[in-house]
Amino acid sequence: MSLSIWDLLLYAGALFVLFLTPGPVWLAVMARSVSGGFHAAWPLALGVACGDVFWSLVAIGGMSWLATSLAEVMLVLRWGACVMFVVMGVLVLRHANRKLSENRALTAPGLWAGFVAGLAVILGNPKAVLFYMGLLPGFFDLGATTLVDVAVIACLSFVVPLLGNLSMAAMVHHLRVVLASDQALRRMNRVSGGLLIAVGLLLPFT
Repeated sequence: MSLSIWDLLLYAGALFVLFLTPGPVWLAVMARSVSGGFHAAWPLALGVACGDVFWSLVAIGGMSWLATSLAEVMLVLRWGACVMFVVMGVLVLRHANRKLSENRALTAPGLWAGFVAGLAVILGNPKAVLFYMGLLPGFFDLGATTLVDVAVIACLSFVVPLLGNLSMAAMVHHLRVVLASDQALRRMNRVSGGLLIAVGLLLPFT
């Protein structure tokens, strides 16, 4: 491996800073955690992490042309994600009075739906590809990277966002358990629905 531990630590720190920057992923994780708990949020976090790996590999390959050639695909993903989150938000708002165990607006599609939602929100966000395209060349000599280097960078790009989003999901989940009154449930469902709709409306402009 040609990469130094210091370079990897700096890159991991930059990924953590990226996680701390609020955006569509934050809203999506919070919305699913509030509405369906940790069980509903972790597949989305996994999908987001896989999307981060994809963009890091694109950047490592030095294929900036890929982002341009995928412009139409990214547009479809972005608008598809937009529609999906808005519809999910409307469903949560319509069932805001249901108890958490009865509110299946987010969890009914299953784990695969959460994973796909995570992929959609990260692949449909051009900030992600811009981050990786601009960041990786500044930290590493991509022309000199080995397969082991690529594997380590991809692992960091996967683990850091995943742990961050899982931690957020767990925190929101515990708050959700504490707030168990009917009034609090209605309020949480309304917030969750509003967040989901916000994700959908924000995606086309990010």
